[in-house]
Amino acid sequence: MRKACARGFTIIEVLITIMVLGFLIMMAAPTFGEFLQNQQLRAAAEAALNGVQVARAEAIRRNLLVQVSFGPGTGWTVSEAAAGTAIQTRAHEEGSANAALTVTPAGATKITFTPLGGVTANADGTPVITRLDVDNPGGGACQPTGAMRCMRLVISGGGTVKMCDPQATAPDPRSCP
Repeated sequence: MRKACARGFTIIEVLITIMVLGFLIMMAAPTFGEFLQNQQLRAAAEAALNGVQVARAEAIRRNLLVQVSFGPGTGWTVSEAAAGTAIQTRAHEEGSANAALTVTPAGATKITFTPLGGVTANADGTPVITRLDVDNPGGGACQPTGAMRCMRLVISGGGTVKMCDPQATAPDPRSCP
């Protein structure tokens, strides 16, 4: 007589596997949350950088004054300065709903580029943005060595933009000027 071989898993083996998997997920959840927040901060910073670069490139290409306006949230709109015709927009919700922009100087909302690619005064007399900080809406979560890494965009008068880490110090190439 031949003995039949049992196939499959016992209920004990399945329960132990589920418990080990649950423990691993419980340990990884906080780190995964920080990873997602970092990705949203990075996406918001790169989107703002792209908006500034699009505005500058369109000013040069069209040989007109072109401005980029920021808000609400991390959203932006690139438009012709004189006509107000929108060229390109980005909504706040596109990949960075949990990020916030802080502009310098306070109260500034836009940057106007000349046909030569430089920054000029806004036609409505509002201050020109010189710096954008991308962080959490609550603020204060950025840490020099922690998991939360906020970003900064520095816009020069010549129209160049540098994305940097405000927590990094020189001679680190990620440091801000």
